[in-house]
Parts: sequence; C-alpha cells; structure tokens
Amino acid sequence: MLIAQISDMHIKAPGVLLYKRIDTAGFLDRAVAHVMALDPRPDVVLATGDLVDGGKPEEYAFLRERLAPLPMPVYLIPGNHDSRDGMRAGFPDHAYLPPSGFLQYAVEDLPVRLLALDTLVEGKPWGELCGERLAWLEARLGESDRATILFMHHPPFDCGIAAFDGAKLNSGGERLAEIVRRHPQVERVMCGHVHRPIQTRFAGTVASIAPGTAHQAALDLRPGAPLSMSMEPPGLALHRWMPASGLVTHVSYIGEFGGARPSR
Repeated sequence: MLIAQISDMHIKAPGVLLYKRIDTAGFLDRAVAHVMALDPRPDVVLATGDLVDGGKPEEYAFLRERLAPLPMPVYLIPGNHDSRDGMRAGFPDHAYLPPSGFLQYAVEDLPVRLLALDTLVEGKPWGELCGERLAWLEARLGESDRATILFMHHPPFDCGIAAFDGAKLNSGGERLAEIVRRHPQVERVMCGHVHRPIQTRFAGTVASIAPGTAHQAALDLRPGAPLSMSMEPPGLALHRWMPASGLVTHVSYIGEFGGARPSR
C-alpha cells in the first residue's frame, strides 16, 4: 500500500497570491500531477492541514477544483489556517467528516488503519488535543491492535525552528505520548505545519512532518530566530506500508531536476 501525504497547501481565492507572490494553487496543481504520474500510483492521499489560507468558502471551492483530478480517496484534516465548518461545507461528499464537533475519524478499509486527529484551535497558530479528543483516540486504539497511522497537523515535538516550536501541539502532547506509548500498533504519527521533511522518535514510535507543496520553512536553527519561509523545492511524503517490514517513508520532490541517468 502506498500513501501520499501532501500538506500546507495554503490555497487562496482564485487569482490571489500568498504573500502577494506565491501561486499556491499552481504549486498544488503540479503536486496533483506529480501524484498522478507516480508508478505505482498511491492508493490514498492524506492532506495534513492548512488546506487553505483563510478558511473562506471561496478558498475551499478552489481547493476542491484543484484536488478533483485525483481518482483515489483523499482524506482531509484541519490546520490552524482552516475552518471546520468551511471544510464540511466545501466537501459535503466526504462522508468521513463528522457532521459536528471535532474533525476526527477512523478509516478502517485499508491494509493499515488510519486515525485522523483534529488539533485546531480556532484563531490561534498553535494546536491542542483536549480531553475529549484524546479520549476519542484512546477509545479507537482500544478497539483494535491492527497496525495504525495517526495523522494530525501540529507536531507534538520541538523541531528546533523557534517560530514553529512556539506554535506546535502546545496542549495535550504529554497525554498523547502516554497513549501512544501504551499502544505499540501505532506505526507512525504523521504531521504537517512546519513545511519541512522532519523525523524524530516519539513515544516509542516515529513522528514525521511532510514538506509543503509550495513554500518551505527556512532551516534556521538559531535560538529565537524569526519565522522565515523559503522557496526550496516543494515536495510530498510517500509512505509505503509493507506488512513484513512496516512503514517506509520517502520524500518525493516536485519539479524537473534533470533527466535520469542510466546506471550503465
């Protein structure tokens, strides 16, 4: 099974550029074409938050158009730039989205189980997992010992980029770690938010962050460094699930970087 993870698309309304210079819709179009051209083609796509930039209906309508060419299931979760009600209204046919409350759900019909976590705090850059959301997770993990992937927007760990470390999962991270540590079937905690490919050990498993489909966070590890973004190559994460060996992750960069060279 092959999972493509796209993240932090930051779609604006048609004709509007992010920061008045980044065509995030054009970047997403290229990401979708990239997914479609992969061989083998991914079985599902996970979109791990900051789907749009302002949580507006016209942004979700434009996002829907951009994702429409994908023939495989696409599973959405909110980031801090998103709106729960906006997502529901923009994707009424995505029946997995709960009609009210937090946008948490389980996907049970794949070789690996998927559990979506909603870390959104409306109007704030940081994330949280409150008691209700964590109780939901603990109940779902208690239902099955099948290999499971958790996916969420805000990472529950520091990455060394100061601006994002101040706006990570700022509440509920310790309890999340306790729950994950007690459930060894959790193969991965997949995140977005930071716009960089990052991996770390977390609660006895692996936590990872996918790159952004457009702009990336500048790799500035100085203490207290201000938020800065860069136009490094965009990318997506490709997660290959193999029952014998578990989950293996690759970063697939989007763009033309010179032709392949034969080894002989």
